[in-house]
Amino acid sequence: MTALPHAQRTTAKDRRRVAFATIIGTTIEWYDFFIYANAAGLVFAKLFFEPAGSDIGILISFASIGLSFLFRPLGAFLAGHFGDRLGRRAMLVLTLVLMGVATTLIGVLPTYETAGIIAPVLLLLLRILQGISAGGEWGGAVLMAVEHAPKGKRGLYGSFPQLGVPLGMILASGVLALMSGVISPGAAFVEWGWRIPFLLSFVLIIVGFVVRRSVEESPVFEEIAQKKQQTRVPIVELFKKHWLLVILAALVFAGNNAAGYMTTGGYILNYSTNPKGLAMDRTGVLLAVTASAAFWFIFTLVAGYLSDSIGRKKTYLIGYGCLVAAVFPLFWLVNTGNIWALLLGLAFLTVGLGLTYGPQAALYSELFPASIRFSGVAISYALGSILGGAFAPTIATALVQATGTTTSVSVYLLVVALISVAAVLVLRDRKGIDLSISNQAEQEVGATIFDKRTPAVSHTTDNAKV
Repeated sequence: MTALPHAQRTTAKDRRRVAFATIIGTTIEWYDFFIYANAAGLVFAKLFFEPAGSDIGILISFASIGLSFLFRPLGAFLAGHFGDRLGRRAMLVLTLVLMGVATTLIGVLPTYETAGIIAPVLLLLLRILQGISAGGEWGGAVLMAVEHAPKGKRGLYGSFPQLGVPLGMILASGVLALMSGVISPGAAFVEWGWRIPFLLSFVLIIVGFVVRRSVEESPVFEEIAQKKQQTRVPIVELFKKHWLLVILAALVFAGNNAAGYMTTGGYILNYSTNPKGLAMDRTGVLLAVTASAAFWFIFTLVAGYLSDSIGRKKTYLIGYGCLVAAVFPLFWLVNTGNIWALLLGLAFLTVGLGLTYGPQAALYSELFPASIRFSGVAISYALGSILGGAFAPTIATALVQATGTTTSVSVYLLVVALISVAAVLVLRDRKGIDLSISNQAEQEVGATIFDKRTPAVSHTTDNAKV
């Protein structure tokens, strides 16, 4: 008797549970991550880095955001290795717990005023733990979603964990706006109000843990384990055969990440509310960021649908076209000092952000062979984060300090976006390729326009062969 293809063995109920678990889990992960980024733009320069002075302090504060990105590859290497060896689900649960513990502990840290140099040191160590967690979490979440996806809907299902990013941003900026504008306005926010969003992570992490423990393992990994075809050292295999693919995939993400961290990295928050600059209302800006994240959510979901219809590459190219069109108007509108103009600029930006983020899970999953897929998607994502978003707020701050104009920031975002467009054009669209381990031969070749080899297996549709 011939075993059913893995997509057919996954029930509709299983898929709904996985979709819910990936959205909930990534939302909590990114809530934790963005709470730090927002707080870095609002209060950390004063509370932890004040002895450096206001200008240098904010640079260090933003650099601490980027510090975590340098440790994302470590998280990706570890989660990728064990995810390809032991399974996707275990890594999902582990990374969620690690992120939640680190975030909660930030909420109880002493400040520089009360503890001296130990305070920023502890803050940076906990930020590193957040980076390790974020580096490992994304790969597991997207593979659980994509490898459970039904025929013809891999892009849509892959967009579900991507939705956790704008949802996490909505939750993070919304809670901060509530604390800043209602519960602890003014000096109270700086004194204690900023801590509450970090402490809330403890409650959220319990919810996420229960949800993620309830899902079934990826059917692709179950097949790999059943056939005992785990790769002994997945990372070595990845860089030996697919190093160029890793670089290209990372560059595809870099443009999206650099532009996205204008908001998610806290730069717009700091730039617009800085008393020496635009001095806009802090709560109003937080609410505008929250509203723009809702637009990001919508266009990420649209991109999932669209990529199943017209393909991953075309969706990406449309998205980067929108992003390129937005990088100059963004700061023209922000610089008016009007909260509604700022919201319009952010909303315009998020159209391109969503369209270049929604297809990413499906695109990455279709690039790499089954036996090293976790390592491939996780490491590519982590490297793309470093090349794009890691120090985008720091670079933007330094550019404005050096040039006196935000036009330099727009030029920087434009250049990174065009590099990503070039990387997209080099990749082949593999929408519909069979992701199972039995189709490894076809998955090994033909992912870039440089690879002229003919696949050993005929092209198939989605997860099941036809």
